[in-house]
Amino acid sequence: MSWNSFGRVFRFTTWGESHGPAIGVVVDGCPPGLPLSEADIQPWLDARRPGQSRFTTQRQEPDQVRILSGVFEGRTTGTPISLLIENVDQRSKDYSNVAQAYRPGHADYAYDAKYGFRDYRGGGRSSARETASRVAAGAVARTVLPEVTIRAWVEAIGGDAIDPAKIDHDQIARNPFFCPDADAALRWETLVDAARKDGSSLGAVVVCEATGVPAGWGAPLYAKLDSELAAAAMSINAVKGVEIGDGFAAAALRGEENADAMRPGADGPAFLSNHAGGIAGGIATGQPIRLRVAFKPTSSILTPVPTIDRDGQAAEIATKGRHDPCVGIRGVPVVEAMMALVLADQKLLHRAQVG
Repeated sequence: MSWNSFGRVFRFTTWGESHGPAIGVVVDGCPPGLPLSEADIQPWLDARRPGQSRFTTQRQEPDQVRILSGVFEGRTTGTPISLLIENVDQRSKDYSNVAQAYRPGHADYAYDAKYGFRDYRGGGRSSARETASRVAAGAVARTVLPEVTIRAWVEAIGGDAIDPAKIDHDQIARNPFFCPDADAALRWETLVDAARKDGSSLGAVVVCEATGVPAGWGAPLYAKLDSELAAAAMSINAVKGVEIGDGFAAAALRGEENADAMRPGADGPAFLSNHAGGIAGGIATGQPIRLRVAFKPTSSILTPVPTIDRDGQAAEIATKGRHDPCVGIRGVPVVEAMMALVLADQKLLHRAQVG
């Protein structure tokens, strides 16, 4: 069985391949009567769109979305919402060598091992192109969450991190790295340029925060808000690590240091810290939900790498084509979308159980 769907009440299914005629998503479970148009979805796709700077893939995709169903007279009907994004700038010939040999670090071998057959053009379903569908679905999810603000940024590229003392969220939209530290953004220009010119790539860490999430969303044990977020983030192409709140750093703290102490507040408890990332026992506490996501370096690189071919013989591969020198940069709107999709689902689940 293939798994191309995510969510419980608010559920989405993506479809399509990197070099097929189109990609898209079907969103089911969206409440009726919510305002929605293509203009509400397009800005989020534009943020993820390739070819906007020399620091991303130069594949030129307009990523224009079309709503095919589920919306009438500018409002959702409660029926499945189908969204279509055409592929217009494929160069399948760039992947002729990938047809014969596997790219180490990519899904080539794993797909062959599972299915005995694969679409090697751009990686097919394993391509980051699939994430455009998630971003479109995330735009729909945001209509369910008017009380929530979601914001993500790049915290580090190639091990070079921002200075927490210099964070200015207004800077995120002012540079091609979604970086809140203007000095770090300047350093990253040199860093990413060097990797690109060397035919290599870099990894990145993305931080995502959601504010306005009320206490109570989520569920104990098997539908924990943090486990749903972890699953959502880990499902993104190239993601290899996820932390909620302090994550692994919490293991170095003492109990009294890690505890998010509380005092009486004007409207519920006033927390003195947020080591837990806004979630306790799988349920939101009302504090900001904080997620950190680690993206590996892009596997498709021009630097030759030892590998094997489909016959199991030793080979070497250098991947031609247009690829992100740091895929984590365009991962920012994708992480935001997955945060929105999980929170929309959890909001509806909470409403279903407790009203």
